[in-house]
Amino acid sequence: MGIEKYKKGFDVVFHEEAIKKIGVGNEKRIFLNSMSDTFNEEISNEQIFKMFNEMAYQCIRHNGKKVYQVLTKRATRMWLMDKMLPWAENIWMGVTVEDNISKPRIKLLRETGAKVKFISFEPLLEEIKKLDLRGIDWVIIGGETGPGARKMETKWAIEIRDLCIKEGVPLFFKNTGGNNSAKKSDLLEGRVWHEFPR
Repeated sequence: MGIEKYKKGFDVVFHEEAIKKIGVGNEKRIFLNSMSDTFNEEISNEQIFKMFNEMAYQCIRHNGKKVYQVLTKRATRMWLMDKMLPWAENIWMGVTVEDNISKPRIKLLRETGAKVKFISFEPLLEEIKKLDLRGIDWVIIGGETGPGARKMETKWAIEIRDLCIKEGVPLFFKNTGGNNSAKKSDLLEGRVWHEFPR
């Protein structure tokens, strides 16, 4: 992409110098994983501890006003490391659940010490059956985007939204997805759902 940081493409690279920059800036919410997965097998335990310790330090430094959103598909490793991690109030932990096969990640997330737990149904690739939102503080839904994007059926998102309303779980609906950004919509049945946990 012409950016020095990504000169190795999608190979996993740990940028040691970026750790101290996690809390720099005025952002109130910082998403760690737009191009990564904190619990990737190529990231060492020591490197994960460094990230979590820095987030916990920033919690103290900013009186918990900076929120760090950590998202993973490697829920088993997250669960195995759970007791070793400093779960500060400002570290929100989430798992990606794109289909029914990945649903067991929710149980592993529920068993962690994270103070705020969220599920990202993005990309939502099928109807999620027998969904249990006990212990979940936030839900994100979004369709797949980019060339070759698989279609998300609106009814799948509506079913999750209805369960969120029933269970009192805040919902952030990102978009309907699609391979053309002009066709994406952040409306679900004519309404914007941009809710956050308290």
